[in-house]
Parts: sequence; C-alpha cells; structure tokens
Amino acid sequence: MNKNNNYQNLQENYLFKEIGDRAAAYLASHPGQKILRMGVGDVTRPLPEAIVQAMQQAAGELGHADTFKGYCLEEGYEWLRQAVIDHDYKPRNIDLDIDEVFISEGAGSDLGNLSELFATDNQVAIMDPTYPAYTDANIMAGRPISYLPCHPQNGFVPELPKKKADLIYLCFPNNPTGTVLTKAQLKLWVDYARENHSIIIFDAAYEAYITQPDIPHTIYEIEGAKEVAIEVHSYSKSAGFTSVRCGYTIVPKATGLQAMWLRRQCTKYNGTSYVAQRAALATYTPEGRAGIRANLDFYLGTAQLIKQRLHEAGYEAYGGENAPYIWCRAPHGWDSWTFFDHLLQECQILCTPGAGFGPSGDGFVRISAFSKREDCITALERIKNKL
Repeated sequence: MNKNNNYQNLQENYLFKEIGDRAAAYLASHPGQKILRMGVGDVTRPLPEAIVQAMQQAAGELGHADTFKGYCLEEGYEWLRQAVIDHDYKPRNIDLDIDEVFISEGAGSDLGNLSELFATDNQVAIMDPTYPAYTDANIMAGRPISYLPCHPQNGFVPELPKKKADLIYLCFPNNPTGTVLTKAQLKLWVDYARENHSIIIFDAAYEAYITQPDIPHTIYEIEGAKEVAIEVHSYSKSAGFTSVRCGYTIVPKATGLQAMWLRRQCTKYNGTSYVAQRAALATYTPEGRAGIRANLDFYLGTAQLIKQRLHEAGYEAYGGENAPYIWCRAPHGWDSWTFFDHLLQECQILCTPGAGFGPSGDGFVRISAFSKREDCITALERIKNKL
C-alpha cells in the first residue's frame, strides 16, 4: 500500500485547528478567563423563526409513514433547485436549467470536491491571501499552484496570471480581505478564461453581504461566464446555516463539466438532508428573507463599528462594507502570529492570523463581525488600551 505523499506538502496543522489549539492552551493555563472570539467565521445570531418552523415541520413529516422521506435525488429536490433559479438568478436576468443546479451540504465540501473533475497536471491559480481549503485541496491532488498576490498596493485585487492558468479560484466578496470586484474587473477574468480555455471556480459564499449597487452578485452577470465558470453558494454565511449545512453549486452545461459533476455526485453523495433542504426553501419566503436581512444588517453594522474603532485607534484596516470581515495590519512591523499571540495573551481576543490565508496575508489578521456586539466593543477597547 502506498500513501498519497502529497499530504506531506500540507502545513502541519489546518489553520483553524491551530487557532483552536492555541486558544485551548491559553484557557488551560488561565482558568476562569473568557476569550472574546472574533476569529472563525461562525454565525452567532439565531435562525429566523420561519426557518426553524420549516425544519420542525419537516422533521415531523419524517415521523409519519405517509410523509416519510428516504434518499432524495443526489442533486437535490426539484422544488429547492427551482427556488434557487427563481429567486437568485431570474431577477438578474440569468437563465439556468434546473439540472445545472446542485444542492449540497455546504460550500466547503463542494469547493474541495470540485477538484476531482480536473487532471492533476492542470496549473492552478489561487488568490493570495485566500480561504485555505482551495490550496489544500489542490496540494492533496498534487497540482502545481501559482499565487496571485493581493495587497494594499493593488487594492487586494489580483492581477491576471502571467503564466497560463487552467483552473482559477476567485472569491468575492473576498474572504479574508472583504474586497469586491466591479463588473468591469470581473469581466477581465471571464475574458481571460475564455481566451485560455480555463475554468473559474467562483466562491460566492458572501454574496448576500454586498451593499454597493454596481457590484455583481454572481459571475453569470458577465457575458460568457457560463462557458467558463462554476459558482458555489452557501446558506451558512447568508442564512446562518453553519450547523444546518446546506448550499448549492451551479455547473452550467456550457462548461462541459455538468455531466461529470452529476456522475461524481451520484457515485459519492447520497443527497442533502430533507430537513436542511426544507430550511433552505424557507429562506426564500417573505418571513425568512426579513429575518435573514435583519441578521445580515446586524453583522454589517458590527463590521463597520470594528473598522471605525480600529481607524480611530490608529490601525490600518480594510473590508467591512461588503463582507463581515475586517483585514487589519499588525502594528510595530509584527508578523501575523506575533500579533495573534499578543491579542490572545494580553487582550484575551481570538482573531485569525493572516499568514494562514497565504504568504501575502502575513502581517495582517482577520477580525470577524460574527460576534456579540458587546464583546466587540469590549475587544476594541482592549486593543486600543493594550497597544
């Protein structure tokens, strides 16, 4: 038996496990202390009542013979896939066929599993800094990776690859920097992919946080994108489904990959739970939408508060307008982990070190707005007073 030796090329610990381990070590040596958690992108506000009721009703149906549900279609129930088309795409004049929509247990799984569609010799281009799962999935597969640096000098907007890229990962609104692209900027990537016969995997998990009217909510607002782009969405960040687990991925037939993805799902996936899909359907009701909007506005308000207070304290901070994250430069020329440890040890604050998102992230930390408002205010006072 031979192991997949590509795993040896991964960082020793996954970023968020390392953060958890350091937090646990701090609490073990400081019993009774409370850590203000502003690192992991886990939502903190409860689900809207309309969504809870939908799950309760769905769970009740499973307790009766005449309404019991077993395995569903691997690509999801048609009523949810049609709702995705009707509510998320038709209002933006985007036509999709129902068999181009695939319901999943969440964006994280699909972002990793999509790499199975591509040969291992494809050249991969990944934004830097970026969500580490993109990089890890391709390292595990043994693909060559080139990084697209994003920093203040280029507005955290990556330049087109100098070396031909076969597979491109883009995330907008961006995690971790909070950057967005205009239609003109996104069109450059679609045009590049069409000219070079590349595929873009577009992570739109934070689309619901967009506040600017001229920012595209989907890559398919760009002409020709259905030929070259797969789009991944999550109900976790928009509707608070981090524990419910549901999302969807669009694989247009024009990419030549729709049949492959369907075959992959039929072989390796038994479908998203009925209860989770009914919960997702409830996000499109007037009551569900109103509850979700209230939560999104709360998180965005917290993000703007964090950014404002950091600026007042003399910090260089980005993001917060179209995403629930603040990208903050470490003071004193510190690297990311030094700043992370200082915030943990001296302020009892847990953030995310930017170096964990890629080489260009070093010297920054990500601060999450998925926190209680009072905890954020306390954390910001500590940051101001301790540095």
